[in-house]
Amino acid sequence: MLTERELQRYDRQMMIYGFGEEGQEKLKKARVFIAGAGGLGSPAAIYLAVAGVGTIRIADHDTVELSNLNRQILHQDENIGEEKAGSASDKLKKLNPDVNIETIADTITEANAAELVGDSDLIVDAMDNLPTRYLLNKTAIEKKIPFFHGAVYGFEGRAMTVIPGKSACLNCLYHGAAVPKVKFPVIGVTPAVIGCIQATEVIKYITGLGELLTGRLLNYDALSMKFTEFKVNRDPDCEHCGNL
Repeated sequence: MLTERELQRYDRQMMIYGFGEEGQEKLKKARVFIAGAGGLGSPAAIYLAVAGVGTIRIADHDTVELSNLNRQILHQDENIGEEKAGSASDKLKKLNPDVNIETIADTITEANAAELVGDSDLIVDAMDNLPTRYLLNKTAIEKKIPFFHGAVYGFEGRAMTVIPGKSACLNCLYHGAAVPKVKFPVIGVTPAVIGCIQATEVIKYITGLGELLTGRLLNYDALSMKFTEFKVNRDPDCEHCGNL
């Protein structure tokens, strides 16, 4: 049941057609796993928290650095040297004290990925490297929970939603391509847009509203201010989802 405080806090979004108290109740009961508290994880976590998602679990093993602050809006100068997971938790609890924030200051590996995700209802991919993204994609498929992919580079970004057994997965898209982890350019407004798209997809999935970005890769080019959509088909021989 929603409290009187929650009815007031979320009044404007419950006015949306098809949302109502039922949609808000669904958000309150949801458990979201966010992999990364950086450029993408910051806006995704902020907007899921203020929307009233009941439990948000954030995993990030890094510490805050000065060079993070042009885009990782959950952190400030005073947090430099602190664990990103803890810094993120502090800000999110201030934004919405009614939401349960769980943090994990650990590296996501093949050995612990399933355990870290735990009983979460879905996974938000806010990582900055393909190997961990593949691992999370595989974990989501094994757990049969949705996977919300996002990536950025400079003024460009992309997003796609994976529903195991129903839509193409990340491995179908990239076919296991190996890209070395290197320092790449990014300006804060790009992950702000993509992170918000990921949060929007999560809210839509939880409430059952709208059409998801399944089987479609949405590409964002800020310099031309264009969104381009590419169809992504399931690969029947995919190592991750081909047997579903």
